[in-house]
Amino acid sequence: MSKQEKRRVEQEQQKQKTRILVISSIAVVVIIFVGLFMLASKDAAKNVSTGEPVEFNYSELPRIGNEDAPVKLVEFGDFKCPACSQFAGSMKPKIVQDFVNEGKAALYFVNMAFVGPDSETASLAALSVYHQNKDEFWKFYDAVYAQQGDESVEWATEDFLVSLAEKDKLAIDYDLLRKDIQEKTYADELKKDIQLATDAGVTTTPSLYINGVKTAEPFDIEAITSEINTAAKAVEAK
Repeated sequence: MSKQEKRRVEQEQQKQKTRILVISSIAVVVIIFVGLFMLASKDAAKNVSTGEPVEFNYSELPRIGNEDAPVKLVEFGDFKCPACSQFAGSMKPKIVQDFVNEGKAALYFVNMAFVGPDSETASLAALSVYHQNKDEFWKFYDAVYAQQGDESVEWATEDFLVSLAEKDKLAIDYDLLRKDIQEKTYADELKKDIQLATDAGVTTTPSLYINGVKTAEPFDIEAITSEINTAAKAVEAK
């Protein structure tokens, strides 16, 4: 074998070794990623399956009701979700009337944005309203759900959301609302909300948590009443 042929063989062998090394490295990275993903999913599912309470930083969430209320309800919702609109129109008024207004519970909200691209737009608008005037958040919440468009249509646009706030005469700066939507001022906060949903094991909206424990029936007022009463008694017993 000539020196040239020997050199070519050595080069091919080196290329083969390099390919094997690259493929092995990629495989290791993939295995590590999959392992971490499965571990995260397992931890999230653990809270759901065992009923272990989820820890919420309630002070960072939009709230209606007394912050010292013994029972804290957390709703995970998407402004484009039809079921969430039903919850806002039928369940929320009952919860507010029977428990929030009586000082028995406080209701909190966590944004999820997964139905469509304008889910994010609606959430960014809601966060802008919240940070401008916390008392106006729930008015905006009610207005958006009451005027919710078709799930398959991109209706929650910047113009629509700003006009909605103006129409309902929210006590906020409308120009700032538009600016916050355009510049995605609260994008990081929205990502934090979505991560909170992931960590809690939330896969559908609306999802309702009562003192950190997910209720199986967000549309069953009798079941919710029972769970609120049970949660209140548990707090009193501590």
